This record gives sequence, C-alpha cells and structure tokens, in this order.
Amino acid sequence: MEIAGARLAFTTDSYVVSPIRFPGGDIGELAVNGTINDLAMMGAQPAAISLAYVIEEGLPLEDLRVITMSAAAAAARAGARIVTGDTKVVGRGQADKLFVNTAGIGVVADGVAPSADRASVGDAVILSGPIGLHGVAIMSVREGLEFEVEIKSDTQALNGLVAAMLAVEPDIHVLRDPTRGGLSSALNEIAGGSGVGMVLDEPAIPIPGPVRAACEFLGLDPFHVANEGKLVAIVPAASAAAVVSAMRANPAGAEAAIIGHVVADHPGMVTLRTIVGSERIVDMLVGEQLPRIC
Repeated sequence: MEIAGARLAFTTDSYVVSPIRFPGGDIGELAVNGTINDLAMMGAQPAAISLAYVIEEGLPLEDLRVITMSAAAAAARAGARIVTGDTKVVGRGQADKLFVNTAGIGVVADGVAPSADRASVGDAVILSGPIGLHGVAIMSVREGLEFEVEIKSDTQALNGLVAAMLAVEPDIHVLRDPTRGGLSSALNEIAGGSGVGMVLDEPAIPIPGPVRAACEFLGLDPFHVANEGKLVAIVPAASAAAVVSAMRANPAGAEAAIIGHVVADHPGMVTLRTIVGSERIVDMLVGEQLPRIC
C-alpha cells in the first residue's frame, strides 16, 4: 500500500511455540525475527514493530524478562524498533505460559515487487542455507531426544540478506521463507500461484547431517520440516550467480545455493532429481507435521 508517497508493507502474526525457550532462541526472538522476515519477503525493510503478550498466571518474571530482552536484542540487530506493546494475564490453564502477538510496518523501495505469482519459466530457484534446523530443534526438546550434536534453531532476521540481494537484482520475482510446511510447501505454493513447474537438484540442497539423521530416525521428510531463518528466492537466470555471490557475503546466506529452475512442464508441481538420477514429486505437506512450531 502507498501512504503519503511511501510504499508500505504491513504484517501481523501470533506465536505459540512450545517450549517457549529452545536451543538457539526463544519465543520473543522468534516473534520479532518472524515479523521482520514477513516484511522482508515483501521486499520491505522494517520500520516499526508492536509486541503484545498473553501471559499465563504463574509465569516466572525472570522468564518474561529474559524473553523481552531477547526480543529487544533481535529488533536491534535487524535495525528495527519495537514502538508499542501490551500485556494481558489469563488464569492458569487458559494459556500455555506465554503467547506473543506482533505486527510490523516496513518500507518497500520503488521497483521492488516480489510476489508468489511472479515465478517465470527459466528462473533460478535459490535457497539461502541448510534446511530443517528449527523444526528438529523444537522436536528434540519437546520429545526429550538427544543427538550426538546439539541441533539449534536457525531463527534469525533476513532483512539484511534481502537488502543485499535487492542491491544486485531489484527485480527478484519471488521471496518466501519456508516456515510451516518447510521447503516443499513453500515451493509448491509458488508453483501453484505462478502456474509453473519446478525441477530441483537434490545434491544442491543443503541438509545438515544431524538433521538428516534425526529425520530418518523420526520418519520425517526434511523438505517438510519448518525453518525460521531461511528464504527461497526465484530470480531471473541471468542474475542468479550474482545474487548467490551477494548472499554468500552475508552471514545469513553464507551457504546459499541455486537448487533448481522454473520450468514450463507439469505446472503447479515440484519435482526432484535425486542423487541416483531418478525424479520424484516433492509433495506439499498435508496437515501439520509438528503443531506449535512457531
């Protein structure tokens, strides 16, 4: 939307993740990063964020203090400001420790217009880094699972990474953060919205060894596992290499890679060329693999 000559983006979301503190972050940091990322996927840089709490009676004040400080630090790292907020307390059993609601306003530069319906045949599909970390981190704590290496959530703000990408290619066609439903759902939604197909290259998709092992143990598909600090970009093929180079210069995109291309075949469908040379369909997640993931 445009107000007083400025192009603005607006978003709101609620966060009910359980547990409220997990390896790599907590609900406060997650909420701020998630709001900033929602704006970033519209090509916007954050200007102002609201932060509201629904607190269950009995939540230790120290937990609330730590989470609030974490939210403030996340906003500061991203160059955003938390400008207003609210708190409400409900009785025991009427909430689960702490729920967080946010809203965010951001500014979109002229000429920037990523949208899920803009993927075009020939475009490159770029992933900013390894998938599956957030979902497996939450599940490991919730289910009491222990792995040889601690798996931490990838929660982080992506607005700086997006700014670096747009500096190289202002006409990025699509930006999407593969949160609930993971990479598979994000790409299927883009393919369906744009009426195109996609072909991915399995060896190019970074899946950390511990995530792969955990998913095999739990019977999960890493492509369906939620992420909170990654993005997918659909960009013109001619600028894809330059965009990846700019991403790799940013810590949030250090392992960015071209993982596939947009094709005219099988519109609305995403397929994967496997390591052994076969091709399989990458289905959208049906239902919710893990509730209260964010």
